[in-house]
Amino acid sequence: MDTKKLGFNSKLIHAGTYKDQFGSATVPIYQTSTFAFENVDEGAKCFAGDSDGYIYTRIGNPTINSLEQAVAAIENGYGGIAVASGMAAVTTIYMALLDKGSHIVSTDAVYGPARGVMENHFSRFGVESTYISTTNVENIKKAIRPNTKMIYIETPANPTMDITDLKAAADIAKKAGAVLVVDNTFCSPYLQNPLDFGADVVFHSMTKFINGHADIVAGMIVTKTKEMYTKLRTMMINMGCNMDPHQAYMVIRGLKTLSIRMEQAQLNAILVAEFLEKHPKVEWVKYPGLKSHPQYELGIKQMRGPGSMISFELKGGLKAGKILMDNVHLALLAVSLGGVETLIQHPASMTHSKMPKEAKEKAGISDGLVRFSVGIEDVEDIIEDLKQGLDKI
Repeated sequence: MDTKKLGFNSKLIHAGTYKDQFGSATVPIYQTSTFAFENVDEGAKCFAGDSDGYIYTRIGNPTINSLEQAVAAIENGYGGIAVASGMAAVTTIYMALLDKGSHIVSTDAVYGPARGVMENHFSRFGVESTYISTTNVENIKKAIRPNTKMIYIETPANPTMDITDLKAAADIAKKAGAVLVVDNTFCSPYLQNPLDFGADVVFHSMTKFINGHADIVAGMIVTKTKEMYTKLRTMMINMGCNMDPHQAYMVIRGLKTLSIRMEQAQLNAILVAEFLEKHPKVEWVKYPGLKSHPQYELGIKQMRGPGSMISFELKGGLKAGKILMDNVHLALLAVSLGGVETLIQHPASMTHSKMPKEAKEKAGISDGLVRFSVGIEDVEDIIEDLKQGLDKI
């Protein structure tokens, strides 16, 4: 079936399906390391790239490929590359697209480990990096050097919820001869498609919204062109950070309900953000669905909804935040995000703890910042949980 003209929900159900000899209604789990050839000639064709046959699961697997095709379809990309985790996606992209002496410009509030692996490890091989607020595209222009090979942005950013103009960033990257890489984890393909705005590569930690059930760690890279796909897939295969077939099967199952999960979580988040913004003990709230968000209009322009991630700070700073986080009952005090359950965490001491204090302050990651991932529970229960926690401050 040609799924290109189908709607989003139909693509979630039907894109990437694999027809096996028994007519299975779901994608089978091909839990095998290796595939047998019918004869020597067929094996030679597989290795030469002249056949669609399978060789070895690190190189390709029907279950994994089905997931890759499905996510590529909803991201409007050429092809998908499934990897073992979101960080496996990050390192594959870095390894494939950056050489010794290359320079990368990135969002300063980017996911902590993505920045850490660049500053602490890739820097050892001569890769330079500049971290700036990409909400002002003039900052991106000023940061460009002759050796800039990549502009790497997260929008909305983790955990500040800052939004970057994708089209403007793509234009700058093109003029500089650099590739634009976008971490689309916070939005998922349901709310945003960076490739449509000119990005070259988009990736996800599928641990979050795409899988959505807090039971799988996984990543996905989607490219705009065949050339980029080939380069990144070759690197993934050589690095050996492929996904496991059972892991892929679980993500396929989660993917089918992406839109209804995101829609409910988003509806909840809008009401939660409004509650927090009006609460007398809350200093500020950053949520793309509030008109008080600095990039509210830009969010409407490039996102199909504000999502379910909220950042806020209490008037009592870190001390008040600790009291709240230690006293919620429905919300889990845990890192990660995008699952069906509501999560609350403290970025400065958890997900971004390895960042130097000065870098955190410059990126807007204050000690009092609280990150809230709204789940699909009854919104009255989520708000009541926050209310009773706030009452203890």
